[in-house]
Order: sequence, then C-alpha cells, then structure tokens
Amino acid sequence: MNDQEHLLAVIDALRAEVRNLGARVGELEVRLSALTVATAASPTSARTPQDEISEEELLAISAAIAAFLGVRARIRNVRLVHSATWAQVGRVHIQASHRVH
Repeated sequence: MNDQEHLLAVIDALRAEVRNLGARVGELEVRLSALTVATAASPTSARTPQDEISEEELLAISAAIAAFLGVRARIRNVRLVHSATWAQVGRVHIQASHRVH
C-alpha cells in the first residue's frame, strides 16, 4: 500500500466516523426533544433553573473534595450560597498574585 492509498483509506475512515457521529447527534437531538416535551408537560416546581445543581457540577465538587482530602468522601448535601464575600475574596486573591514593582 503506497502513501496515496493509505491516505485515501484514512479519509474514508474519517468520513465513516463523521457519518456515525452525525447519526449519534441526530439520535441525541430526538431524545432531547422528547425529554423537553415530557418536561414541559409536567408541573413546574418551586425551584428555578439557576438553583439546580447539574450532575456535572456535582461530579466536579466530588472530585475537588477527593483531591483536597485525599480520599473519596460521601456528599450528603449541596446548596448554593449567594454571597458577595466569595467574589471579594477572589478579587483579593487575584490582586495579591500580581507583582508590584
């Protein structure tokens, strides 16, 4: 197999992969639309979307705790705290990290 044949084989493989990914995206879009319709049909809750913690955020919190403690911890409760103190501490930390001559 020469270089040109190898290149054509790689291009064909990439095209097949793009077709597979397109089919998967289409399937996920159908699932999402079905989920959206089901969610719209259910009664609304008192919580707003900003108050809910996604699974990805919960996993990130869990990973951060495990990295900090060195062991896997069980998270029993997570709640959002809206406080200006966190923003202020963040700004102080960033300003303190700058080098002043």
